[in-house]
Amino acid sequence: MNAKILIVDDDPDIVMMLEDRLHASGYETVAATEGQQALDHIVHESPQLILLDLTLPKVSGLDVLKRLSQIKPSENIPVIVMTAHGSVEAAVEAMKEGAYDFLTKPLDKDHDASVLLLGESGTGKELFARSIHQWSHRGAMPLIVINCVALTETLLENELFGHERGAFTGADRQQKGKLEMADGGTVFLDEIGDMSLPLQAKLLRVLQDREFQRVGGSKTVSVNIRIIAATNKDLRQAVRSGQFREDLYFRLNVVTLTLPPLRERSGDVPALAQFFLDRHTRDAKRPGMALSMAAIEALTGYPWPGNIRELDNVIARAVVLSPKDTIEPEMLALLADDTILGRSEDDPLPYLNLPYHESMEQHSRYIIARAMELAEGNQTKAAESLKLQRTYLARLLKQQK
Repeated sequence: MNAKILIVDDDPDIVMMLEDRLHASGYETVAATEGQQALDHIVHESPQLILLDLTLPKVSGLDVLKRLSQIKPSENIPVIVMTAHGSVEAAVEAMKEGAYDFLTKPLDKDHDASVLLLGESGTGKELFARSIHQWSHRGAMPLIVINCVALTETLLENELFGHERGAFTGADRQQKGKLEMADGGTVFLDEIGDMSLPLQAKLLRVLQDREFQRVGGSKTVSVNIRIIAATNKDLRQAVRSGQFREDLYFRLNVVTLTLPPLRERSGDVPALAQFFLDRHTRDAKRPGMALSMAAIEALTGYPWPGNIRELDNVIARAVVLSPKDTIEPEMLALLADDTILGRSEDDPLPYLNLPYHESMEQHSRYIIARAMELAEGNQTKAAESLKLQRTYLARLLKQQK
């Protein structure tokens, strides 16, 4: 039986649009244009999901939400509330009353909607953000990437908003911030879960009004930008603990995409490995290289704690270090390559149980020794695979003797 969705909205155009889209996706629908009518449908129709407009005549959407728990206390019917842009406060109140999520109207104009990308480190959130930007109507305009965890609060504020001349010691000229530089395009805020609360408040104004003031200035700067944000943190928990602003969360959480870790989509590994192989062989001017079937099987069976970023690095090293055009499993210099070659998860690398600093020292020795082994003693190749300067690698080798 197809799931039944109750649409509650007093705008017939929105009801018709939602019905068309849901029917095309195989869902049954029932519609209500007033709050009391919606409550009657809930009693008699038992929908599996409710799309609820908050602004209804007579009985408001918020009242419907409050009475839902009394009518169907045991069914826990998920409710997605719909609210006009600029009425996020009402959506926040609805979420407190038990709504599952909210959508901002107009529902058919989502090309500039804020996007929140969730997932572990290395799952490809920045690559995904670049794809969203590239395929949007802003694709020909700038995409500005800002890492919110790499800078102190003061530096990040200056990076985002810029400053006026004389704003602080050494500010001898006006400087535009990244938000201003991205005008007409997209801003990707990576690791936004690490942004301080004062900066969150300033960013909220940008999302609400598309304007801000440079550091040390009083002139209002207007920008036309789209915001894409990413984090590996649980923002809902951060909101509950007071570490992340609730109103900012709802402003960002218009379209949410969760990127699963690579270990949960092992079927994608061969195609991703081939993509990275094509790119790195082109960069290294080594056409014709290929992964053996044994190498592909080894890659597919590896748990990838570093996700896509680790896979990219593994292929890059293999391209540099492999003496042959066919890459075999032993050429895959992985963080825990004993796992890929058969070590079980119950038999971890021996140095992992050591104190932190000693463990890190032993790990460094292990990685460098493995790179030198694969490079057959060639320091230049080993340094390239580790993305280190050759002189720095030579110094590390000398220290480890």
